[in-house]
Amino acid sequence: MYDTDAVVRELQDRTEILDALYRFGLGQDLKDRELFASAFAADAELDFRPAAAKWGGRPPLMSGRDAIVTPILDLFSGRVDTTHQVTNPRIVVTGDTAHLTALVEAQHLLTADHGTFALLKNPYDVDLVRDGDRWVIRRMRIDNAWYTGDPTAIFGT
Repeated sequence: MYDTDAVVRELQDRTEILDALYRFGLGQDLKDRELFASAFAADAELDFRPAAAKWGGRPPLMSGRDAIVTPILDLFSGRVDTTHQVTNPRIVVTGDTAHLTALVEAQHLLTADHGTFALLKNPYDVDLVRDGDRWVIRRMRIDNAWYTGDPTAIFGT
C-alpha cells in the first residue's frame, strides 16, 4: 500500500524544486527581477565559469542573491533577448535539501540585431534547500555541452 500523504508531499517537493529552475530561466527571459530573485537562497552561489571556459570567457564566481541577480539582469536588460528551455530533469530529495540535474537550452540574441546570437546547450548541476513551501537554489554550476553563434558578443570575455 502507498502512503498517499507521503506520495503527495514528494510530488509537491519535486514540483517546487523544478519550479525554482523555471523561475531562474523565466525570470531572465521576462527581465523580471522579483521572479528571478525568487529562485535563489540569500547565500546562493552561481558558477558559470565551466560553461564560459568553452569559449574563453572568464566570469567571476557569483555569491549571494543580489550578486547574481543584479549583474545578470543588468547585462541582459535592453541588450539581450533570451529564452530558456529545461529538459531531462533528475531530482533527488533528502529531507530539506535536494539535488537537481537538467539540460537547459538557452538562446541569447542581441536585441538590436537578432542575427548576433549564442545558442547554448548546458548541463546544470543544482543544489537546493527548502524555504517554507518553496525550494530555492543554494548552488548552481553551469557547464556547456555545445554552443553555436558568438557567445563573446553576448557575454563578453
